[in-house]
Amino acid sequence: MYAIIKTGGKQYTVKPGDVIDVEKIEGEAGTQVQLPVLFLNNGEDVVTDADALAQTTVTAEIVDQHKGPKAIIFKFKKRKGYKKLRGHRQNLTKIVITEVAGVKAEPKAAKPAVAEPVAAAEPVAEPAAAAAVPSVDELNKMTVAQLKELAAELGVKLSSSARKAEIIETIQNA
Repeated sequence: MYAIIKTGGKQYTVKPGDVIDVEKIEGEAGTQVQLPVLFLNNGEDVVTDADALAQTTVTAEIVDQHKGPKAIIFKFKKRKGYKKLRGHRQNLTKIVITEVAGVKAEPKAAKPAVAEPVAAAEPVAEPAAAAAVPSVDELNKMTVAQLKELAAELGVKLSSSARKAEIIETIQNA
């Protein structure tokens, strides 16, 4: 089911549970507002009759009063030295559609908590392998490809975009 409503000189297609920003509507957060309906589709029937729509209502709840994005207005005339700059932020109201023609919005079910898998502990480096790590000077003389091979031999995981300094630091810490 959905409806087309009119507010602030604009038309919006809404269904129960929708959250939209509209031109400013007077009222505090939590206030219920009735909006005029221009069109109603309840899944089977389409209602466009003005008399039937006059009896139909869309109920919305004001969530927040805020300002929209800044619009920059820049006026310029070439070769005349004429420049004017103005900005504008429209006052908006965030509303949530609670009911369309008697059909209330269903509360969204809370997502069940998903247990994160426990990461497997990384194997502890053997003392013999630690003794095989070359000194910093030797590591600096190696190419990136040689460093990656050494890291693979030592069982150190590297990111594909790791730089030479990062690879050397990771090998030393292993």
